[in-house]
Amino acid sequence: MTNQTTTHVASDGPAGVSEARREERRPRSLRDVFNLEDFEAAARKRLPRGVFGYIAGYVENGAAFRSNRSDFEAIRMIPRILAGLAARDQSRTLFGERWQHPFGIAPMGLSALAAYDGDIVLARSAAACGIPAVLSATSLISLERVAREGGTRWFQAYLPGDDTRVIGMIDRLAAAGYETLVITADVPVAGNREDSKRDRFGAPMKPSLNLGLQVMSRPGWLFGTAARTLKNHGMPHFENADVDRGPAIVSQNVIRSFGGRGTFSWRHAAIARERWKGKLVIKGVLSPEDARRANELGADGIIVSNHGGRQLDYAISPVVALPAVKAEAGKMAVMLDSGVRRGSDVLKAIALGADFVFVGRPFLFAAAVAGDAGVRHAVSLLSSEIDRDMAMLGAASLDEINQRMLADDAALDRK
Repeated sequence: MTNQTTTHVASDGPAGVSEARREERRPRSLRDVFNLEDFEAAARKRLPRGVFGYIAGYVENGAAFRSNRSDFEAIRMIPRILAGLAARDQSRTLFGERWQHPFGIAPMGLSALAAYDGDIVLARSAAACGIPAVLSATSLISLERVAREGGTRWFQAYLPGDDTRVIGMIDRLAAAGYETLVITADVPVAGNREDSKRDRFGAPMKPSLNLGLQVMSRPGWLFGTAARTLKNHGMPHFENADVDRGPAIVSQNVIRSFGGRGTFSWRHAAIARERWKGKLVIKGVLSPEDARRANELGADGIIVSNHGGRQLDYAISPVVALPAVKAEAGKMAVMLDSGVRRGSDVLKAIALGADFVFVGRPFLFAAAVAGDAGVRHAVSLLSSEIDRDMAMLGAASLDEINQRMLADDAALDRK
C-alpha cells in the first residue's frame, strides 16, 4: 500500500477563514490544545491518577526522561532566507511505502485503558492521516482485531528466550497479515517505576479502596472508557503478550505471558529473522556496536530509543546517540523515538541522520482527550510545525534537511 503525499502551501498572512471554521468544528476539549504538550494537561483532568501516571511517568530520578527533552532543546538551527518556496513536501518513504509525514505513532501499552478502543483509535487515525502506528505487545485488544478494524500492519513484540514461543508468536503475526515486526530489546527486566508504586497502580491492577477513589473522581473516564469497555467487550485481557490470550488486567498471574524476556538473546533474534518474512526492526538501540550487530543479523531497521526514559535511568538520549549509531547502521533504516514533542525535534533528528521518528505519549493523551478527533488534531499540529519550520529553514523537501542547518555541537563536523 502506498500513501498519497501531502504538500503544504505557504501562508505569510494571518489565519484565514477556513482555519477559523476548522477551529469552530473542533471539539470543545481541543479548543485550548495548541501543541503536543498541551494534551498532557488535558488528559490529566480526564484520567484516573494511576492511569495518567502510568503513561506520563518514568523510572527512578527521571534523568533519562528529562535529557530526552533537554538534549533536543540544546540543538540550535540556522534559518535560511529568501528561498522563495511556495510549498513544502514533508512526505517520506520508509520500507518502500510513501507516508504523508515523517513521523508515526510509537507502541504504547494499556492504550485501551486510557481511551475506549484506544489501540484501534490510534491505528485508525494514523491510517487516515497517512502515517504508521505500531501496536504494542501489552495492548488489551487482540492484534487480529486491530489489524482488521484499525488497518495497522506494524506490531511491537517483547519476545521471550524460548524458541517455541518466538516461532509461535511470529506465525500468529504472519497469519494476521502484519508486515513489520518491531522487537523491543531494551526490556530484559521491568524498569523501576517508583511513580506507579506511589500511585498504587500496576499491571495487573489490584482492586483497592485507593483505586476505587481514583476511578470515582473521573466520571468521564469511568463511564466513557471503563464501563463502555466492560459492557461491549468484557474484562480486558493482555491479548498479545504471547501466542495465546494472556491474563485479565486484574489477574494475579502474569508470569507466563511476561516472563522470559531476560533470556532473549541475539540467538533468538536470529531465529526470529529466519522465521519472519516481513520487515524486521530492532527497537531500543543506543550503542553503535548493537547497531552493527543488528545490521549483521539482517534487520531491515532499528529504532534509536531509551524507551522514553522508562528503563535505564541516566541512559544516553536517543538524539545524542543517533549520529554514532547511524554511522554503524549500514543500509538499515534508522528511526528514533523518545522526547519528540515539536516539529523542530523531527527536523533535528532527520538532520542528524534519522529516516523517520515515532512519537508516543502525546498521541495516547490525544486519544484519551478526544478519541479519533484528538489524534488527528495532534497529527495536524505536528505536521504544521514541520511545515512552518521547513519554510524558515528554506527547505522544499526533507531531503534538503541536513547537518548544515544545525549550529549545535552535533553539527561541528558537517562537511
